[in-house]
Formats: sequence, C-alpha cells, structure tokens
Amino acid sequence: MSRTAILVSCKELPEGDGDDAAVVPALASLGFSVSWEPWDSGFDFSAADAVILRATWDYPSRRSEFLSWCESVPSLFNPAAVVRWNTDKSYLVELLDAGVAVVPTSLVPPGSPATSPSSEFVVKPSVGAGSRGAARFAAGADASAHVAALHAEGQTALIQPYQSSVDTEGELALVYLGGTFSHAFAKGAMLGSTTDSSGLYLAEQLAKADPPADAVELAEDVLDAATGLLGILRAELLYARVDLVRGADGKPLLLELELTEPSLGFRQTDPSAALRFASAVRQQLA
Repeated sequence: MSRTAILVSCKELPEGDGDDAAVVPALASLGFSVSWEPWDSGFDFSAADAVILRATWDYPSRRSEFLSWCESVPSLFNPAAVVRWNTDKSYLVELLDAGVAVVPTSLVPPGSPATSPSSEFVVKPSVGAGSRGAARFAAGADASAHVAALHAEGQTALIQPYQSSVDTEGELALVYLGGTFSHAFAKGAMLGSTTDSSGLYLAEQLAKADPPADAVELAEDVLDAATGLLGILRAELLYARVDLVRGADGKPLLLELELTEPSLGFRQTDPSAALRFASAVRQQLA
C-alpha cells in the first residue's frame, strides 16, 4: 500500500540542507511517495499520511503563525503539542526542576533586569534555532544591551554559564528514532561561526561519534523526563536529538533537547540510519 510522506521545509531551504538526502530513498523503499514542501506554501497537507518537520528553520520570528499551522496538520511528526513545548527553551528549566542534569539556566522575561554571572556566560533567545541570537560574554560583563535587544523582539532571554569543554570537545548529539537510540555525532563550537548562505543557521563542524556510557545514561534520563512532562510515551516521538556538553566536573549536562526540526546527522553515520528513520515513520502510523 502506497503512503505519502511530506518532508516539511521553509522557502529559503525548500529541500533542507542536504542532511536528509538519504531519507527520501529510504522512505520510498518502505512504500512511501515522498516530496518536500515549505510549511507556509499554501499546500494542503491534510491528505498526507505523514507530515514530517525537517527544515522549518524560519519559524523563530513567526512562532505563533508556525504553531497555528502545526495545529492544523492532522498527521504531524513530531506532534503540535510537542512542538509548542519544545520551541521555547524555557523547557530547560522544567527539566532542571524535574531533576535532570541541565546546564544551569535562568530566564529573563521582558521587563526584568539581567544579572551577569561571575563566570563566562552565554545569552540566547528562548525561541530560536541554529544558535542565531546567541552571544558569549566574559565573566561579569554587561550583557544588558543584548538582553534589551532580545526583549525588544518580544523574547525572553536565557542566561547560562559557558561550558569551556565546548572549546575542546564541542557538543555531543545523541539521536533517537521512535524512542530508541540510533546514532550520535559530535558538533564543534558554533558561537562566532559564520552563517550559512540561507541566513537561517550557523555552519557546524560535524563528525561521527561513539557516545560514552554516562552520556547515553543522561540522554535516556532526558527523554524519560521530557515525555513524562508531555504525558506521552517515548515511542510517540518520531525523532529526538539530545545535545550534551561536559560540565566543569567532567560530567555530562543537557544543553538542548531538539524535538522539532533538528538536523539528525545522517551524513555523519551509517547508511542504515536513514532506513531506521523510515521504519520509525511506519511505526508512528501503525
């Protein structure tokens, strides 16, 4: 039985950044007719069996419109409720409160003053993608101008101590498909990197990685806590990317949990990962 799967993008990157190239034939091999479509093109997504968010990287400046569109799509993956929760990084505080090892995070909503940490720190918007709007500051530096600029855009600012391990080890991204670990890849430091030609994300240095046991354990804890907060089963997530860094004590910390439209590192892992993704899509429809 033929099914239709639409990979959702944005007008600036109508077929993504190339990372999902292997997904198209993998889905086709499992009986799907596959096409790409920008989320705001006016296309009727309602008839598709699976509508899969992949490169909707223009949403931060139009989040309300994007969420309304998500809620209008019957077979969206990941679901609209997950997207609403995950596209505001204040979820990090919820996970922190749930006992997960998260990079310490404080929220500064519009109208509230910012307090600079005594160590090097990062300020970023609560709604953003691809590290756009993030800035790094020296210990005790005055970040009020950057915070004010975010507030002027209606954003809540996130302040986090900078994790120096990023300069030497970068980040570790663990990818889960259908709630089960699939593969991992390493990401180099992005702050100060150049922007891609689309203007939607910063260029990254990526490489295949084998995650150590403590990183896998934390990633599992993150997914359990997140799905508990969302009231869903892990298997109900088509994909998840858990981004970790090492803290000053050498232990892993959650930097971000990507459940909306992350690159999944298919170019940095074995070819069978794309088939695992396609199989996970079928699982969601079962």
